[in-house]
Amino acid sequence: MTAAATFALTRIGQIRIPVRDLARAVRFYRDTLGMRFLFEVPGMAFFDCGGVRLMLGAPEGAAPEGPASLLYYAVPDIVAAHAALRERGAAFVDEPHLIARMPDHELWMTFLKDSEDNLLALMSEVRHAAA
Repeated sequence: MTAAATFALTRIGQIRIPVRDLARAVRFYRDTLGMRFLFEVPGMAFFDCGGVRLMLGAPEGAAPEGPASLLYYAVPDIVAAHAALRERGAAFVDEPHLIARMPDHELWMTFLKDSEDNLLALMSEVRHAAA
């Protein structure tokens, strides 16, 4: 088999979120979401998100950018995460709610806006109690 036949992308190294006001976005991701700040260079700031680097950056080029891709943050307890982030000033657009019942767990989600009006989500896979 050739290298081309066996090659596959297996890991995300960095995700970029467009921001209009970098200082405001840094405060939101660091102070409101509690993400670990890594470093900042002119026009960009970087955070650690469980081994994936999250980059906040001003739009590149002359063309305006649309909203960011929707990021889903996995949390162990969605009700507690929702309460903690709301207490820090996060603007939720809904309450935690059931999305789907699976054979071994339930999938719950809630959605919020960041400081740049990008939509984010919290998700939690709640395992069924052993019978």
